[in-house]
Amino acid sequence: MFDDIGALELLTLVVLAVLVFGPEKLPKVIQDVTRTIRKIREFSDSAKEDIRSELGPQFKDFEFEDLNPKTYLRKQLAEGNDDLGLKEIRESFDLRKEMAEVTDAVNGRESAPAAPAAAAAGAATPDLLKKPAAPAKDERPPFDADAT
Repeated sequence: MFDDIGALELLTLVVLAVLVFGPEKLPKVIQDVTRTIRKIREFSDSAKEDIRSELGPQFKDFEFEDLNPKTYLRKQLAEGNDDLGLKEIRESFDLRKEMAEVTDAVNGRESAPAAPAAAAAGAATPDLLKKPAAPAKDERPPFDADAT
């Protein structure tokens, strides 16, 4: 809880507490605060145990920290579980295929077959750095409204 409090900040809190409560009342205030914190922790632990017992034996390993979405995702990604379908999402973003389709559309060619069919047919992905073949003499180049 107080991981990032430095020595100067701690000293400032102590001096402020002495000034606010006085040296006579400070030990009593500290005891009251620690007693209250202990009661809150006990109440929290008993509430967690009650919830676990009500959920049943299949939730005996349930951690309340997993209710935080960031913690849940971090745990799922660290364990390598793919319950969220992240692998399918990553595979659906095939930028080479998308770029090839855009290039074909701009050049007026038909799109290449889908990636699984092309891989099955043994076709290689098109090289986007190569210059396209020159159009026939009677064929007009594709019109590009953005280029004019």
